[in-house]
Amino acid sequence: MLTQISRAQSEPASHVARAKALLAVAEGQTYRAAAQAAGRRSNDAVSQLVSRFNRESVAAIEPRHGGGPRMVYGVEERKRILAEFERQPDRERDGTATWSLSTLQRALREAPDGLPDVSTYTIWSVLHDAGWTWQKNRTWCRTGTVTRKRKGVAVEVTDPEAEAKKT
Repeated sequence: MLTQISRAQSEPASHVARAKALLAVAEGQTYRAAAQAAGRRSNDAVSQLVSRFNRESVAAIEPRHGGGPRMVYGVEERKRILAEFERQPDRERDGTATWSLSTLQRALREAPDGLPDVSTYTIWSVLHDAGWTWQKNRTWCRTGTVTRKRKGVAVEVTDPEAEAKKT
């Protein structure tokens, strides 16, 4: 399996380099030589990769969190943000007819089961990952969906290749 990954041109370069380093260590090379064979510099990273490979097998070649602060909001919090977004805003309570990032943030922070420290960037990221984009006409639109006029009637048109274009 590692041999196939190390030779594959369709795999990400990070996977290929990790597979090459693991194969070099398996052949008896030192960590430094394995790092050089994989086009890397750090023999410590190869050592950690071998330890991880011994624990997790082939899954060890997948990259992990690359630094920076850890994610604060998990699956449940993301669901809560999307549930609030999908709720129609109340003009009197929410002060708006359509959600903007700041009005959605205010609603989430003030809700009893809400998220008191949520940022507009986090809200934007969750909505973007769910396929929503903010349009110039100050509305939210699902990615790959557009409203067109056909013979004087508004029709919602969906791009069947929208998911493929996003990646």
